[in-house]
Amino acid sequence: MNYKEAHQHKKESVENADQNVIDNFHILIVPANTEESTKYIETFLENPDKFNDESCKKFCSDDEYQVVSFKKEE
Repeated sequence: MNYKEAHQHKKESVENADQNVIDNFHILIVPANTEESTKYIETFLENPDKFNDESCKKFCSDDEYQVVSFKKEE
């Protein structure tokens, strides 16, 4: 999906998530390409507060995105 579609999908996912998911999981828009996604997530985890939804665009070469969630580290 393109960025606009991914952004809408993330918005809907967050709206439908219960508070436990919001508190304990990162919900991110990432490049659909696995290598680019991995690099983005690794960089994101170094300092999550520096990132916003559009940050993923710098890591994506083909304007194809997906929404992922994964448990926050403590």
